[in-house]
Formats: sequence, structure tokens, C-alpha cells
Amino acid sequence: MPQLDMSGCRKRRRGERVFKFKVFGERGYPAEFGGGGGGRGSFQENVRALLEYGHVESGACGPLPSWSFQLEVCRHPLLHLFLFVVEEPVELSPELRCKYCHYIGWGHHMICNKKYHFLLPSKANSGGQYSKSNLIELQGENHTLHGVFHSNGFGHLLCINGSKTGSNLTGYQIMEFWDRLCSGLGARKVSLKDVAKKMGMDLRLLHTVASGKPWFGQWGYAFGRGTHGVNNQETYQSAIKAIQSIPLTLIAHQLGFFMSSQYEIIQNILPRYQLLSGHSLITLGDLFHFMLELKLRIPKETNVSSSHYPGIMSDASCRWSPKRVEMAIHVVVEALKRAEFQWVSRQHVRDVARAYIGDTGLLDFVLKSLGNHLVGKYFVRRCLNPVTKVLEYCLEDVSRAFPMQEPLLVKAQHKVSWAQLMKDMFYMYVNILRDDRHQNGSVFATIGVASRIILDSKYLVKEYHAVKAMNDETNKTKIVYCAVVLINEQEQETTTTTPYHCFALRNSAIFDDLKYEVEKMFRETYLGLRNFVATSIRNMNPKGSDLVFKAVKSGSKIEFECIQELGIICEGLTTMDVDCVCGAKEDDGERMVACDVCQVWQHTRCVQIPESDQVPTIFLCSACEQGILSLPCLP
Repeated sequence: MPQLDMSGCRKRRRGERVFKFKVFGERGYPAEFGGGGGGRGSFQENVRALLEYGHVESGACGPLPSWSFQLEVCRHPLLHLFLFVVEEPVELSPELRCKYCHYIGWGHHMICNKKYHFLLPSKANSGGQYSKSNLIELQGENHTLHGVFHSNGFGHLLCINGSKTGSNLTGYQIMEFWDRLCSGLGARKVSLKDVAKKMGMDLRLLHTVASGKPWFGQWGYAFGRGTHGVNNQETYQSAIKAIQSIPLTLIAHQLGFFMSSQYEIIQNILPRYQLLSGHSLITLGDLFHFMLELKLRIPKETNVSSSHYPGIMSDASCRWSPKRVEMAIHVVVEALKRAEFQWVSRQHVRDVARAYIGDTGLLDFVLKSLGNHLVGKYFVRRCLNPVTKVLEYCLEDVSRAFPMQEPLLVKAQHKVSWAQLMKDMFYMYVNILRDDRHQNGSVFATIGVASRIILDSKYLVKEYHAVKAMNDETNKTKIVYCAVVLINEQEQETTTTTPYHCFALRNSAIFDDLKYEVEKMFRETYLGLRNFVATSIRNMNPKGSDLVFKAVKSGSKIEFECIQELGIICEGLTTMDVDCVCGAKEDDGERMVACDVCQVWQHTRCVQIPESDQVPTIFLCSACEQGILSLPCLP
């Protein structure tokens, strides 16, 4: 398995260029990408332009060429990360075919000559040190970011790991960086497998119910392909519409019949968020949308914010634990109560409290901080006596003095804590969205089916570079889109067609010029076309000296024909005989088991094998089992 040697990055050359993380990948930074803004540069040309600014890591990844870029995330405090780009020629690749292409439905694509890995390794600190090891596996899933591109511009985001896994970057920052990089390089399409979870909840289900799209949908990623028989976007969209539109009143009503144990808890949760929202939450989608919005507005509790006195605990001079501070506050308030709401000197309060709190520094801090501060229903007043010039304190019961203003005090505070919100969200997720004990004919059966479809739609795709280019403003160049069609010489039928590639030509270009550019591009890009010769054009028979744009319009598509050579040419994996009860007809990356009689593969989930169980060494599908049982018994 290829590994990246990080030891050379510990000490970098003085004066080596440092790039700004927040704008890296934008057009013109660091390179003037040709394809980033709809220009003419191909993906490979843009990658080569970028690598000219990289620091060559000689032998860092064995025989694989690699480059690094030092990125400045912030200056105060100083935080630098390293982006590594590793070029993987097909001859040195451990796997010739790409399983990610196969799973997303690009298995018909021809194998490319190169892959480019883009990595932000994990465990990097501000000095560029790597605490675990100097070797980083290219195929690991623990990187802060790992994306891979084929040389034709199709790519896969393999993993991102944000701050929850120890990274210095949030998931949002990583995705913003990745999106800029893909756009700048002129990527064609990029896929990912959405399996992100938080606090035991699948984010693709949570965000889809709330907003109609997964978390990655913020960057334009949408349904690409499903698993377990979910094979079209219409099914996916229907499931979203069905689950989002279920009325909360219907859920509450049917809970009383089918799930009485959960009825009381959910009956407390629903009114709480109806009140907080300030408007009527009608559907299940409304509820989860509001909960996720509220999660962003409520500060997450820490030891400071979880205290009943966040203003005091947030003081930079506080060096005591929340528990000790709260105890001291309680003692001071009790001392003031003994004064029967009369003004008393600071020294008197301090002397009474010292009988319980020996730390005078803590008492001084609390007395200073409590002045004109609300503690529960009491307001601690502090002022300087104008006659004696002594600091005095007095306790005032706000609930009795200002009975009409009490709701205003409550309104100013959060009515639900971050922890309570997450607890409620998790309870609704487990008992509404993911409860498998659904009753046939009930609303929960609908929720269960829709949730399962959304969870099985985990392969997402974004089309970054929509195979288009702008004509030159001076009208000196025009564009055409060219693909290569492979023909089986014996059967005389089409076997494979490459994606269309964009070519910019002069107005006066002839077909010989076009053939030269097409041969150069496709030879550099595809393994099966290294000896490609552009001889014939489908449905056309031009001469080499004919003007291209006299025969076709700018923006037209042209297909060159090529006789298929022997050998592996496509990314798709070895064909498996798949015929699952869910309707799947090919391997979708999920766990499968093969029948030992007919050798047909099915999903383990679909044949009732729990995920926690090992795949059985001997397995019979239901058809073969019934066939064996129907055989006559031996005499």
C-alpha cells in the first residue's frame, strides 16, 4: 500500500512560499487555471499549472511523484497545514480498476493513465509536525481530507475528518477548501459516499428530512446512485416529500395507539418547540428544520456555559472550578438573606461567609462579580454609601418587587439548553425516524420506508465542469466537443464511449489540426488509447484539409471511431451475478453473500443476516433451498 513519507516536511527551506488556505484553489491563486471559470484548459493542464508552484517531495512516496503546499490557516495563533499532491501512474497503482467509479455508475469509463491524490494529512500541528508517524497511507480514511482525481477530470472525495476527530479544521472549512479546489482545477464530476454521523445520528437522514437535501448539498452534491435497489432519483425525491410532509398531529395521535411508552415523552417535546418557534410547526420536516436552526443559535455548553452563572464564570480572572464558585455564591446569597433585605457592609458579608468558605480570594472574587447581578429570583445590589464611603450590599426579591417583569427575564434567556435540544433531537430521531417497530398501515410504516430509502441513497455526485467553454471574446477561437467510440472489430458494434472533451481551435483550423489535438489528449488521458489514431469520424467523411467550422458549428459534438484492442479498458469491477430480492442487479458496494449452489449474490441485509453477524461460510438462497426441499426423498 503506498505511503507518504512526512519526515522531509518537518524542516522546510527558509523562504519557501506559504499560501493562504482560505483562498487556495481560486482562479489565479496560486495558478491561473484555464478551466476553473469555464475557460479552455483541460483538467490535466490545470493540475500541471498548479504543481509548478508546489515543493517537490523527492522520494517521499516511494516511486510516486509528489508535491507539497504549505498553507496558512490563520496567523493568530499561527496554524500551518500541508497539502500533498501525489501522482499515481496506472502502472504503479495497486488496483487497476476503480471501485469508486463502479459504485457510482462510471464503470463504463475507460481506465485513465494517472490518478492524482490530494491529501491534508491529520495530526498536523502549527509547526508542521506529525505526531504519530512520518508515513501516511494513501488509502487510509483518517486524513483530514483525501480526494482522488482520474486524469479525465472525474474524481472521488474519499474522506473528510473535521474537528470532532482532532483536526484543526471544521468539516465546513474542509468542504469549502475542497470545493474551491475542484472548481479551480476544472473537475468534471466528483462523487462521495455520505456516511457521516454525529452523536449516533445519520446526517444524510437528519438534514434531508430537515431541508430536503443532505449536508453535502450545501456545496451542490445531489443524488448520484442508491443501494439496495434504490436506482433512480424519482424514488429518492418521493421519499423525501413523503417524510417531510407528515403532520405532527398525526404522529402524536397514532403514538397514543401504537407506542404508549413513548407517547408521554414526545407529547412533552412537541409543545416545547412549538412554543420556541414562535409559529406553528405543522410537519415533521418543519420540526427537524427548526431544531437544526436552533442548534446553530444556542451556544454549546462547556464548563463555563453550563454553569448557572455564565457571566461570572467567563471572567478571565476566575481560576476556580464552577462547583466552588457556585458554592461561594450560594453562601454569599444566604448571608444577605440573613440581613432581611437590608443594606449591609461588604466586610460584614465577607465575615459571615468566611465561616463556610476559607478561601478569601474566592470570596473577594465572588463579591466583586455579584454586584448588580441576577441570581435566580434575587438581584444582588451593590453601591457605595455616600456618607460612610463603605461598599454595601443588599438582596432584592425580583419576583415580588416586579411581578409583571418576570416573564421578560425568562424571555431573555434560552428556554432550552444545547444539551436538552440534542437529547430531544436524538429521541425523535431514534423513536420516529429510525424505529423499526412500525405498524402496517400506520404513519410510522411510511416514515420507516421513506427513511430507509434516504439512508440507502448514500452516493452523491456534483457536476463541477459542465463540459462547456466560452468562445474567445475576439471571436478568434471556437470550440468542439470530441469523444472516442470503441468498435468491436468482430461484431462491428459500439462497446465503449469516452466522455466528451472540450477542444478550442482557431477559426481557420482544419480537420488535421483537430485530429492532432484529439490524439494528443486521448493518448495522455486513457490507458486503452495510448496508440490511438484518429482515422474516421462517425457520420462524417471530411478531408484533412477541410475547415472544421465550415463542416460543423461551434459547440458541436464529434465522435471519432477506434477499433477496440485486447485487454482491460474499463474502470468497472469484475462482473458479479447479482440478483437480489431488493431489485439490485449489480454490486453497489454493500455487503453481499453468494449462494453456494447458483453463485448468485444478494445483500446480507436483504436475506436477514444481521450486520453484527459474520457472513456464513455456507449459504443457500431461497430459490435453491426450495428446490432442494422439493426433491424426492431417497428410499
